[in-house]
Amino acid sequence: MCRASVMGEYMAKSYYEILGISKTASEEEIKSAYKKLAKKYHPDLNPGDENAANMFKEINEAYETLGDPQKRAAYDKPASSGFGGSSGGGAGGAGGGSFFDEFVNMFNGERKESGGSSGGDISLNVTLTFEEAAFGVSKEISVNRFEPCAACRGTGAKNGTQYVKCNNCGGTGKVRFAQETPFGRVVSMKACNVCSGSGRIIKEPCPTCGGRALIRKNANLRITFPAGVEPGQIMTVPGEGERSRSGTKAGNLVLMINVMPHKFFKRKGLDLLIDLPVTFTQALLGDKVFVPTLKGNKIAFPLPEGTQSGTTFKLKGQGIENVKKGVSGDLLVTVDIELPKNLTKEQRGKIKELNESLKPDQYDKAREFFKK
Repeated sequence: MCRASVMGEYMAKSYYEILGISKTASEEEIKSAYKKLAKKYHPDLNPGDENAANMFKEINEAYETLGDPQKRAAYDKPASSGFGGSSGGGAGGAGGGSFFDEFVNMFNGERKESGGSSGGDISLNVTLTFEEAAFGVSKEISVNRFEPCAACRGTGAKNGTQYVKCNNCGGTGKVRFAQETPFGRVVSMKACNVCSGSGRIIKEPCPTCGGRALIRKNANLRITFPAGVEPGQIMTVPGEGERSRSGTKAGNLVLMINVMPHKFFKRKGLDLLIDLPVTFTQALLGDKVFVPTLKGNKIAFPLPEGTQSGTTFKLKGQGIENVKKGVSGDLLVTVDIELPKNLTKEQRGKIKELNESLKPDQYDKAREFFKK
């Protein structure tokens, strides 16, 4: 098999296979697959499971790309262009390296090493009120994470000076190594095993962090939750996870969103649902009724004469607004007819009189039922 065909097959797989979807999957299918897998492998549901944690990280990475139409288009382009066929400039492509280089890096450990020097992801559960999730909100949350030690300036050495340059890597933290691949001998880089990629050999450890270069601290972050976030949705905040010892790359903050129930409303996508109690006389004779909205005001609409219990009316555009897409859901009002209790003798007599005056053909459902 030629390099081009191997490369094309590999690049076409990765993120799509991680989410278990096809390359033609719609935005909704991508979102659905992501939510299902993220819940399955969420660290809170798999404590101490390293494989689940790694899978969770891969799922988030895949969704960050495929969930964004522009990033997805850029990701799909190399696979469809073939080896060395990017319109950005020959074999180098827009990124300055060939697709073959990217492919080899998958196997020679370069990506693994750079990822290994990054901080880990942090997972947190965040609870929003129904209104906060619907309208969006900016909230301050506290995150307990590793931060570079101020006493040693993130070096791990006492006073930030009690260290020497690593002779094995010359202070770069990386060493070259050669590896035989199906495409021949490949020379690449990996973290120095003598200094663990730091480029330094500590002579005297920092007493504050014990030479780890990191200490655990509480960081207060202001996070903006966009309007329309849904219960169970996972939101990734890049670069706000654990800091790394080398400081090259921070992990991500992964937020699992919980939404408190509302006393009146339920939610289905961007639509709001509400059960509206009305009296049997309002339903029988028709009336102008008032429906509360999530914004706090009330909307009046005419209830038609003879409205049946369980009938749903749609109030267009009175649901949740998705500002990014420029669309709004609807308010779906389901009528719940309430019968009066504790009738007086006079009331019972009037209702009996009314009942006797009504004809069977005025009851559509009963007539159809007995006919069947």
